[in-house]
Amino acid sequence: MRRPYRPSRRRHWTDWTRQTHQTRRTRRHRGAVLCALCVAVCLLGVPDSSAAGAGRMPDRLVRVSSQVFRLAEEAGRARQRYESGVWAAKEQTAGVRGVARQLRQQRIVSSALREDAGAAARAQYRTGGFTAADAPTAASDDPMELLGRRSSAERRRELLAASLGETDRRSRELAAREQSAAASWPAAEEDLARLRAERRVADRRLAAARGELDAMARAAIAGGRCEPLDRERFTTAAGAYGPAAVDTAGAAEEADWARPVLSYELSAGYGDSGASWARGHTGQDFAVPTGTPVRSVGAGTVVSAGCGGPFGISLVIRHADGWYSQYAHLSASFVAPGEPVLPGQWIGLSGTTGNSTGPHLHFEIRTKPGYGSAVDPVAWLRVRGVRL
Repeated sequence: MRRPYRPSRRRHWTDWTRQTHQTRRTRRHRGAVLCALCVAVCLLGVPDSSAAGAGRMPDRLVRVSSQVFRLAEEAGRARQRYESGVWAAKEQTAGVRGVARQLRQQRIVSSALREDAGAAARAQYRTGGFTAADAPTAASDDPMELLGRRSSAERRRELLAASLGETDRRSRELAAREQSAAASWPAAEEDLARLRAERRVADRRLAAARGELDAMARAAIAGGRCEPLDRERFTTAAGAYGPAAVDTAGAAEEADWARPVLSYELSAGYGDSGASWARGHTGQDFAVPTGTPVRSVGAGTVVSAGCGGPFGISLVIRHADGWYSQYAHLSASFVAPGEPVLPGQWIGLSGTTGNSTGPHLHFEIRTKPGYGSAVDPVAWLRVRGVRL
């Protein structure tokens, strides 16, 4: 008996393959949707850390820059105390050596006087009361002459004894001074070692703060946000060492023109040639450490503020007589375009941003605000009564 035909429930391999691919596509589609949703939630629900960091950067920059300035002042004072201690130690050493030299001389004199006193005593014993020079001779029959000679010998012995006593007293005084100086020397060495340690700690803290400020300046350039520091907050953070205490921001200079920095060493000059300058150096470099206050050389208005490129953080100021001054490689600025400035006013802090091999200020005088119109800044300042 033949069984009735029944269609098989097994699926054809093509149907199975088609369904499997559809399932995989559905799973991939669902996975993509879930990933997109996760990304959207993360973007909407979690604040951007870089944005938050950018918002906090000015506060941190004010703190670090003011700390650099404050630590620079403290390190300078520590070096002054150490140098004073070194000078005092040298003076004390010279004093001890002088006392020792005088003591040796006094002892030589005492020894010579004692020899003379001994010789006089021996001569008196041999001549019966006269010294060798006053001993009586056969021709000395006059009793008064003999008494005169005896009196003269006694006087010389008294003077010799007095000199010997004074010399001994002076020797004892010098010996006491030498002993006192020797006793105080360990304490002086301890004070000098303490001052040396204080100076080293201050220098290390300052170097760390300067390194942090340099890193923050590079980060600001990388983020394209070289915002000027708030002068009031910087002054408050710097405290007794800040701009309010060292003659800035107002009529900082009575003269019409001023130096761009107060303490410096001149390095590369205008027109110098080298691997760093294709057409010669266009300004004057001032070798100063990071965080040194940079000042406007004259009254004017800030016309541009750079944030990157070969000059790093930089400022250009237009002066009333049509000249322009540029200040480059800064670590931070205090002013923005459009702000007026006065001679000697703080406009920024030195650094090593841009094409720089080390901390310094690059200063230019230009006939136009842009690059390519520079003149010799040293000669330009000299004509205006400012000598570098």
